[in-house]
Amino acid sequence: MSIYNAAALKAELRQRGFRMTAQRETILRVFQTIPQGKHLNAEELYNILQHQGEKISVSTVYRTLNLMAKMGILRELEFAEGHKHYELNKPSELHHHLICVECRQTVEFKSDWIAKIAKNQAKSNEFELLDCQLTLHCVCLEAFEEGWPYCLPEDWVCPKSQRHRSSCEPH
Repeated sequence: MSIYNAAALKAELRQRGFRMTAQRETILRVFQTIPQGKHLNAEELYNILQHQGEKISVSTVYRTLNLMAKMGILRELEFAEGHKHYELNKPSELHHHLICVECRQTVEFKSDWIAKIAKNQAKSNEFELLDCQLTLHCVCLEAFEEGWPYCLPEDWVCPKSQRHRSSCEPH
């Protein structure tokens, strides 16, 4: 699978019985322009679109994200926050994530070793590998050194991610 542009998206949609809409093209364009390593959830995407003056409903955003993820255009990510995040799917650039359970700092990493295991497992079971995601839930050293989980102050702010403890899930 290649990186999608509007023409490739239109052809793929048509092949699957869907049509290209202005909203789908706009959403694809947002994902093409966000920085490498940036992951958007539906609300963040909706806010970006509203800021750009786009007339699009939240339900259209959710439906489009779901469709594009099922088609393999977007990579759907679970960061244990109660909602999904998305990024462009680039099968030639498999990467994985370290996520701090306290401040939600996310670090991407690549591993040829993990990719090789995934490809071998898929092949030996007669599958074609489309994606491989390893998510490691960790605690950043900043939180750990401040006494995580019991002695971390309630008003703690991670110096690396700048996220306040109260912005995370309750403990």
